[in-house]
Amino acid sequence: MATQYPEISDKLQSFIEDQKIFFVGTATADSRVNISPKGMDSFRILGKNRIAWLNITGSGNETAAHVQENDRMTIMFAAFEGKPMILRLYGHAKAIHRNDAEWEELYANFPDMVSARQIFDLSVDLVQVSCGMAVPFFDFSEDRNQLRDWADKQGEDGIKQYWEKKNQTSIDGIPTHIIEKNIEERSLEDE
Repeated sequence: MATQYPEISDKLQSFIEDQKIFFVGTATADSRVNISPKGMDSFRILGKNRIAWLNITGSGNETAAHVQENDRMTIMFAAFEGKPMILRLYGHAKAIHRNDAEWEELYANFPDMVSARQIFDLSVDLVQVSCGMAVPFFDFSEDRNQLRDWADKQGEDGIKQYWEKKNQTSIDGIPTHIIEKNIEERSLEDE
C-alpha cells in the first residue's frame, strides 16, 4: 500500500542518499514517455521539497526536450538491497543550462564533468513510498566509467560536436535548444 508525504523526510533522504541508481520519467502531452536510468553521483537533495540532478551527455536528450513543453517529472528509486521500498518524487522541473544564471551555484554541488549538459531543478510536490516487494535483490559492484572516459577523450569541443549531431531533437522531433542554451550565448558574452 502506498503512503504519500508532502516532503522528503530525513529518513527518506537517508534512503535516497544510499541509492546508486535512480530513474527519471517525463513526457509532453503527446510524445512518447521517456524513462531514463541515472547514476554517476548525479543526484542532490537541496531541501525538503527541492532536488537537483546533473544530466550527462548521452545518446538522446529526451528529458530536456520534454521539460520545455511540459515540466512534470517523476523520479523513482527502488531498494535493491535491504528492506523493500519504492520511492517516487513527483514535481515540476526546469532545465538549467550553462548560460543560465543558476548554473554555477547548482553545478558546484556535483563532480566536475566535461559531459555535463543540463541540471534539472525539481520542485517536489508529492513524495510516495510503496512496498517494492517484487523488486529483486541486486548487489552493487561498481560504477561504470565508460561514459566519463568517452567524454574526457572527446573534450569540450568534441562534446559540443556530439550535441550538434545527436542531442538537438528528441525522438519525436521536439527541439532541445541545447546549442543555443549552452554554447552560442556564452560565445557572444566572451567576445
